[in-house]
Amino acid sequence: MVSIREVGKNGKRYYYLEHSFRINGKVVKKEKYIGDRIPADIDRLKREFLNEVYNEKWYGLLDGIRTAYKKDMDSATRSEKEKETEGFMIKFTYDTQKIEGSTLNLKETANLLQHGITPSNRPFRDVKETEAHSEIFYSMLNCKKDLSLQLVLEWHYNLFKDTKKDIAGKTRTRQVGISGSKFIPPPPFEIRALLEDFFSWYNKNKKKIHPVELAALAHLKFVTIHPFIDGNGRLSRLIMNFVLDRLGYPMLNVQYKNRNGYYNALERAQVKKSDSVFVLWFFRRYIKEYARYIKKCHIPK
Repeated sequence: MVSIREVGKNGKRYYYLEHSFRINGKVVKKEKYIGDRIPADIDRLKREFLNEVYNEKWYGLLDGIRTAYKKDMDSATRSEKEKETEGFMIKFTYDTQKIEGSTLNLKETANLLQHGITPSNRPFRDVKETEAHSEIFYSMLNCKKDLSLQLVLEWHYNLFKDTKKDIAGKTRTRQVGISGSKFIPPPPFEIRALLEDFFSWYNKNKKKIHPVELAALAHLKFVTIHPFIDGNGRLSRLIMNFVLDRLGYPMLNVQYKNRNGYYNALERAQVKKSDSVFVLWFFRRYIKEYARYIKKCHIPK
């Protein structure tokens, strides 16, 4: 979060923008002087300052990942690309479903999606939603359209059409809570306007914000709206990977074993109304996931 710090000296007031973040267990603080009064365009200055901080620490690493990833993909055969995509799809489907309570383990997920082997003694809902998520994932990769409300509603419908027909493809009409979270999603009468604002924000910023930051923000903003009775996390992670893939960056799998850090980052960002809390978690998670590409490019951390 960018804050404003006021300093008094010789009877005068001076103002600074300040941003703190943690790297390797240490708190790093950046600041920028903005004058002896708070400027009228303070929101723009905060955004520019945050961009400067991110550019100094993160953007070079993220772009290095994209460069090395592109080299890998350019040198891979079609079969190798298909195999890698399938492997990611299975892990992503397993983890994103597991986070939402699916009982299928990784082996059962792989057998189901690769060989059509339905696991015994597993709920019908878990099996059908796993299959549906896999289909949505591939349709997302092959989609020629850009992100829109119609597209997301289509994904939601396809995810639940066989298990929860009453909510499939429909935004919620009742207040909901998030188990174990201090954050309370917005009331249902605000959903339509918030979704319009979200897609307006996306279209306005998709060529302005760094792609990895855009993916993180799209995830955070959509899941904060919480427009559905069920499936908000899964749709948010699909949106996140749609943005990454569309803009040439490797997709990210939020692993079930790392769910506590993920949940905490989301909740702190939502409660504090500070997007940077989640964005910084996302940057660190992304860089850790693709450290091998950073090493290939010999980029210093």
